[in-house]
This record gives sequence, structure tokens and C-alpha cells, in this order.
Amino acid sequence: MVNSTTRAFGSPLRYIQGPGEFNHLPEYTAAYGNACVLIDSFLYPTLNAQLEKAYQGAETSFVSIQFQGECCDEEVAHISEVAKAHNASLIVGVGGGKTLDTAKLCSDTMGVPVIIVPSSASTDAPVSEIAVVYTAGGEYIGSRKMKHNANLVLVDSEIIVKAPKRLFVAGMGDALATYLEALACDRSDSPNYIGSGHRRCKAGMAIAQSCWDILFADGRSALSALEQGVVTEALENVIEANTLLSGLGFLNTGLATAHGIHSGLTALASTHSFLHGEKVAFGVVCQMVLENTPTKTVDQVMRFMVDIGLPVTLEQLNVEPTYENVMAIARKTADGPLVHQEPFLVTTQSVYNAILVADKLGRTYRGL
Repeated sequence: MVNSTTRAFGSPLRYIQGPGEFNHLPEYTAAYGNACVLIDSFLYPTLNAQLEKAYQGAETSFVSIQFQGECCDEEVAHISEVAKAHNASLIVGVGGGKTLDTAKLCSDTMGVPVIIVPSSASTDAPVSEIAVVYTAGGEYIGSRKMKHNANLVLVDSEIIVKAPKRLFVAGMGDALATYLEALACDRSDSPNYIGSGHRRCKAGMAIAQSCWDILFADGRSALSALEQGVVTEALENVIEANTLLSGLGFLNTGLATAHGIHSGLTALASTHSFLHGEKVAFGVVCQMVLENTPTKTVDQVMRFMVDIGLPVTLEQLNVEPTYENVMAIARKTADGPLVHQEPFLVTTQSVYNAILVADKLGRTYRGL
């Protein structure tokens, strides 16, 4: 429970989404000056060529860097040196989570603005001011909080629609947790992630609920559009839900069991190949069991997740449901803070029990 009545709301300075918006990057960087653009390695050839064309005749220039694959201090130092040599007064990150986090760190280190351009709608990380840091060898170190959110989150839906289906579905899994966790944190009056943590503004709760509503209204249609490689209104709605609404939702309302289970699952090496949103999705099932969510809501959520292909069982996450495995997940979950954002006492045993029942529930809905 928070120890004051202060409410807080945070967000990026601007959010712009639409087809072909990446080609307008020179317009968005012009106010800041020269740009240093960090691009995912597999996207680099195509997007760098687009940038060269877009910046022809522009008042400012850019230098591009192909991301080397690890969000580490060494990479941040290298990119910062290149940016300074080019007299860049702005960092732009284009790609997946590690690329975007590296761009955030460079911006924070150099004290310059940052524009975030996600290449998929797989998580809500673009909206967050948090970066996950690793060693140069890929070993997890921890999270760092930037001094401010992005100056602009720029989402090109024509780039998003070309990303793998699995990433988009995982993004819906992550977004699906937003409102359920917001409700848990609201009931327990747990802090959000603005500054040192404050109470939720009504705006944060409304955004979290809107994220939930859009997923059920447009999620299936959006996935069909993505499978056809076309941009539709439903697809745009779910891109916004996965990226902006989910991001603002979790920052301004808080996280609970669904993300706690995600952390717990990382105790088993067999789950490391699965995406963030895939593990959060199973966490949603566990949270509903732990909270004894009404049957109507459980049925709505389970049918939706099965329809779009999110994992709802341990087997789908490559976890054998032995006592040792389930208890390892339960212990790591209960040792973390998130599950204790629930408005009731949570123990290792109650988490263990919820995981088993969630797995059974998932197998039932999958017809196993």
C-alpha cells in the first residue's frame, strides 16, 4: 500500500502511429538537429536505404549504426562516441527490445532526446523509460530507469505488419494482463511506476480498461489482417493497444501476478526461448485462478487466448509439470514483489496451487 494520497501519471511526450510514418522521420527529427539512428541488424539494409532516401534534401542529417545485438555498457559507449563525432543531438532507436533499450541508455548517458521506433507490436516496452541491461556476453545484469520517457514513440504500421505473427500474438498476451493487474493493484492500493511510485490516476485505469476492450473487440480481426499482410483499422487498434495502451497502463497502474509468474518461469532454463508476452499469458491464467475470477470472465479470456494461439498450459512453455518444476516457479514468483501486489496474502503454496489449477484449466480449454 502506498503511504500517501498523491496521484501520478507519466507518458512519452508524443506518440504517432500510421502506415509509412517511418518515411517522415526527418520531419520529426528536424526540431532537434542531426540524428544518430541505431537499427536492428536484420532490418538495417532495408531501413537504412529508406532513411537515405527520406533525408535527401532535409535540413538535418543522420548517421546510422547497425546494432550489434547486446544492450550493454560497451555498446552504449561505442554508439555515444559515434553520435558525438557526428554532432548528433538526438538518438533514434529502430527495432526490437534490446535495440530500443540501448537507444534509451545512449540518450540518458548523453543527455539528449530519444525517438523510439519499434519494429513489432510484441511488448509495451517502447512506452517505458526502463531499460534492461546485460553484459557484453549476454548475461542479465538488471534494469535501469531513465531520467525521462521518449520524446516520441513512432510506430509505422507497415513495418509492424511485416513482423512475425508470433511477436504480434505475444504482444496481445502482454497487453491482456494490463487491466487485470491494474485492478489488483487498485484494490491493494499498490504503487505504480511513476517516479518512486504513486497512486493511480483515473486516467491510468481508464487506459488499462480500454486496452482490454480493444483486444476482445478487434484482436481476432487484427490477427487475420496481419496474416494477410495488410493494414486494417482493427490492426491499427490492436497495435495501439499492444504498444501505447498497455505501456501507459502498466506504468500508471502497476503489475501483479501475471508478470510475477513470468519472472517465476525464468527459474527454468526450458522457458528461456519463449517470448515475454507468451510467459505473461500463462501468468494471466494463474492470476485468474489465484483471484478466483468470475467464470464468465475466465471463459472469455481462455477462449480468446486459445483462439489466437497464446500458451495456456505448462507444456506449451516446455515445462514438465513435476513437483520440482512447479515449486521452482512458485518459489521464484513468491520471492519477487509483483505477486504481493494482490489485495490478499499470497504464499509460495498458494502460487504452487494456482499454477497446477491454471495448467489444468488450460488443458481443458485446449480440449486435452
